[in-house]
Amino acid sequence: MGDTTNAPAFGNLDAFNLKSVETGGLINEDVMQKIFDISKIPLPFTDMVGSTRHKNERFDWVVDELNKPQLDNFVADGADAGAPEEISGGRVGNHSQISDKVLAVSYRADASDTIGRAKELAYRLTRANQEIRRDVEAIALWNQASDAGSGSGTDDHLIGNAITNATKTGTLATWIETSVRNADGSDGTASAGGYNYSTGLTEEATMGAGTALSFQGIKDCQMDVYMQGGDPTVFMSTPAVISKLSTYLFDNEARVANLVSDQGAPANKKATALSSVNVIVGDFGTLKLVPNRLMPDAVGDGTGSHYAFLLDPEYVSLSYLEGYRTDTLAKTGLAEKRQISVDWGVRVHTEKAHGMIINIDPNADAVA
Repeated sequence: MGDTTNAPAFGNLDAFNLKSVETGGLINEDVMQKIFDISKIPLPFTDMVGSTRHKNERFDWVVDELNKPQLDNFVADGADAGAPEEISGGRVGNHSQISDKVLAVSYRADASDTIGRAKELAYRLTRANQEIRRDVEAIALWNQASDAGSGSGTDDHLIGNAITNATKTGTLATWIETSVRNADGSDGTASAGGYNYSTGLTEEATMGAGTALSFQGIKDCQMDVYMQGGDPTVFMSTPAVISKLSTYLFDNEARVANLVSDQGAPANKKATALSSVNVIVGDFGTLKLVPNRLMPDAVGDGTGSHYAFLLDPEYVSLSYLEGYRTDTLAKTGLAEKRQISVDWGVRVHTEKAHGMIINIDPNADAVA
């Protein structure tokens, strides 16, 4: 007797019988020729700040400021000129950092009929370009001290190993030292990093356990920057921190923000209730609340405290020794190899134009 494993049930040939035919069945796959991706998100910091260039691995710039008003500035009629004032200002600098993505696609993979893209190599190149830009966005906002490198060694891709040859750029969190507050509003300058004129390097900020974000602390930090001559316009932090702050502005007893409806809308149009805050109008200017999904925490793995920046985008930029480029690597087999790289650094034109709030507990409700 023949094999009756896939015999029609009740004399009918149904879809189950067709799917059960060895090998793989007889029903064509129905796969939509489109790839749905939610990770192609904006780069708020990169898009916000300017772009500058540098010509060497170490790049410097000069910072300066006016002296404070001199309240005893009076001299007698006919008096001789006094001693000239000392030169103020200083020269600071940063190091350039190379970031890259390497990919290899076999000839067969590139020639195959794949789902959602015409050519695998082109698709992978597009993805890698997006990924390296995400890396730069996240690193620029992290707490990474600058490093001149040793100029020796061969492998700088083993994360977690003691890498000494790679130069590292001093990122934004390591520059701000004048206007720093803890989450509870207390003075955090003792924990700040900053530029070390003796070593020519930036130093990491010391970040500890998180506490609830204080709204008064934000106002005090804004005033700190204002008193230095700065006018920050952006409050940037993680989505969790922005959400807690927005909720506080609506739910606290003082009710800083009110629930309102659309104004000026046509009578026949339904009004939309506005229940979120994206701008704080403070005593010293307006701060736009900007959530950044790529902003890391203090540890970098999702387990540390969070922090926030009060920024004036005019006084910070991403600087490039070599912009984003794609190079074809030598063939060593039946594959196409590409390397995408960028040689870049953070240029904080003057750190006194910015402020930072550290040690924020993202799970704690914001307080007054």
